This record gives sequence, structure tokens and C-alpha cells, in this order.
Amino acid sequence: MTRVLATGTFDILHPGHLLYLEKSKELGDELVVIVARDINVKHKPKPIVKEDQRLRMVQALRVVDMAILGNEKDIFQPIEELKPDIITLGFDQHFNPVALEAELARRDLHSKVARVTAQDPCDLCSSRRIVRKALERHNDQ
Repeated sequence: MTRVLATGTFDILHPGHLLYLEKSKELGDELVVIVARDINVKHKPKPIVKEDQRLRMVQALRVVDMAILGNEKDIFQPIEELKPDIITLGFDQHFNPVALEAELARRDLHSKVARVTAQDPCDLCSSRRIVRKALERHNDQ
């Protein structure tokens, strides 16, 4: 059995998130998702939706076999426990695949890192674009 691990913030779920998870699942038999903790989101604005609610939304997706919250202190700790065969990165995720593989090797983890390059071209396939559109509509009223 091939275990695939996908990670992300998953703030304001949209079709782009679903595409990323579907493409990740195609790489294996089981899809496990780590939802980023609020405190660990530092590379972009803090999530609008709280972590426990984001987790519940991801858990509800049919394509997801299991979803958990990440570790607040060590983002690699759940990976050490789950021992995935493949870790997927979305097309726009900030992780450097080479640096990630080096850190995994340092921790004696042998997961392959794969970038999911597919992206949904819809206008609202981005949490930022959804927020921007909502604000535009609110300001127009």
C-alpha cells in the first residue's frame, strides 16, 4: 500500500484544493492530509477559518482517507509517525522540494517528494481571490 501525504492550510476550501488532493490521491492507495496549525502559518496571512474547522472540512472530503492537525512545534513530527511513501506539494506551496528531501533524509525518512503541478484555472480557485472578491462585493453595496 502506498501512503501519500498532502499538507496545506486549506483556508476557505475551493476547487483548487480539491484538485490538489485528487491529484495527490492518484499517486497512491491512501491519502493522509496534514492541516497546518494556525500558529505555523507564517508565509502568508493568518487563516480566516480556525484550524479545527479547517480540519473538519478536509476530513469531510471523500478523497481524503485521514486528516490531522500538524504539530505546533515540529512540522516533521507527524511525518515521522505517518511514514508516508510520497509527500505532495501543491503547485504554489512555498516548500523547496530539494531542501525538504534533505531534511527528510537527515531524519532518516525516505519519502519521495512530488510537486502537483495541476491547477484549476477558475477565477475563485484561490483563498486570496475569494476574499478579494467578497471585499469588492461588500464595498460595492
